[in-house]
Amino acid sequence: MGNRGHSGLRGRASTQDPFGRDAQDRIRIAQVAARLIAEHGIKDWSLAKRKAVRQLLLPDRAALPGDDEIEAALTDYHALFGGTLHVAQLRAQREEALRWMQRLGSFEPVLVGGIAAGWATAHSDIHLDLTADNAKSVELALLNAGVAYRTMNAADDGPQRLFIDTPSGGVCLSVRTREEARQRPRRDRHGEESVRLTAIELSALLKATAALETAKPENLRT
Repeated sequence: MGNRGHSGLRGRASTQDPFGRDAQDRIRIAQVAARLIAEHGIKDWSLAKRKAVRQLLLPDRAALPGDDEIEAALTDYHALFGGTLHVAQLRAQREEALRWMQRLGSFEPVLVGGIAAGWATAHSDIHLDLTADNAKSVELALLNAGVAYRTMNAADDGPQRLFIDTPSGGVCLSVRTREEARQRPRRDRHGEESVRLTAIELSALLKATAALETAKPENLRT
């Protein structure tokens, strides 16, 4: 699902009005916002969208793309400009994610977000969903392992969230009870299933990716 591509972005926008100015503007805003996120490390996507509107000299009331459209635009951006640098960056992020998943294995970690789906930028955090009786048990495990963390504000109906700062980037832990995990939405507003990788699945993906890269003829590597 990480490779939904620009055609998917255009298709979703066009379901409402294939030739309308709003649909075209949403695509342009998503493309500029994706560039700002990738090149400048903007983590607040709402801010990136507003900056894109201003750069495009569009009115403040312009129809904004959804986050899923930003994800598709980021996939396009990496396909056009990422090259081997993005491939190496994503591999390193996934390898780091796997190390954390192994450390937190007792909490059934699942990798989600851009690093799982493939649209992550060099500034993206590792996002792990954990299952536990409560966040305190995760905090105790981190304390016992000597891992510094900080708590993050969560929505009233959202999971407890912990954040770990590391030299290679941030690790965001979303902690849900087993019942809350069962109720978590598995699809986005377009009905597409979210990419969620267990440690076993991530390890297999890394091995498959490494094998694919090794099998490439040297003259095809850029």
